[in-house]
Amino acid sequence: MPAYTKKQRLIDTLTERIESGGYPPGAKLPSGTELCAEFDVSRQVVRSAVELKARGLVEGAPGAGVFVRGQ
Repeated sequence: MPAYTKKQRLIDTLTERIESGGYPPGAKLPSGTELCAEFDVSRQVVRSAVELKARGLVEGAPGAGVFVRGQ
């Protein structure tokens, strides 16, 4: 499967989980290692999924992780 497809699947799945309340506001997203294992992608693909930040769905806290933003 091409990297773009894997990246888009990751973005689409995380977006759906956030919008459906699977990850409520304030929730910490799984670590990069956990996302790599769940989606069978490289760390580079996980890091490149910055579209979630661009959409305003998540925000990063250096050293603490990535969290779902409140609506």
